[in-house]
Amino acid sequence: MTVVVAVSDNRESRNAFIQAIAEARLLGTDLVAVNLGAKALSTGDTDVSGVEITVLDKGGSSDAADIVIDEILARKAERLVIGVKRRTPVGKVLLGSLSQKLLLSSPVPVLAVKTPEEELQSSALSEMPGGIPRVTG
Repeated sequence: MTVVVAVSDNRESRNAFIQAIAEARLLGTDLVAVNLGAKALSTGDTDVSGVEITVLDKGGSSDAADIVIDEILARKAERLVIGVKRRTPVGKVLLGSLSQKLLLSSPVPVLAVKTPEEELQSSALSEMPGGIPRVTG
């Protein structure tokens, strides 16, 4: 069996990748990282010991959700790991996302990883959960 993680070029994906490595270790299986971003996936400063990782570069593809689902089915994966953004209730209703599509259509259990609150508070952009900029003054 396999753990599949969907990653792209953002902080949420990086956190999902780190958690997916831990999940693969816990389950004693390999990890397939479906890279949907434009940049190559780097494992540079991440402890990947004990986990066999396969990276599939699929950036620029038309329907990312279908690509991830196809990999889950082809590899008979047992878990999907995704990174999710913190959104306001209105943002969740109005904006569709890859994460939402994967949550709703995945044929296997999904582990959704949120960015830790302390990472958000120390962000260079100084944004509140939901992507609303803080206004001071």
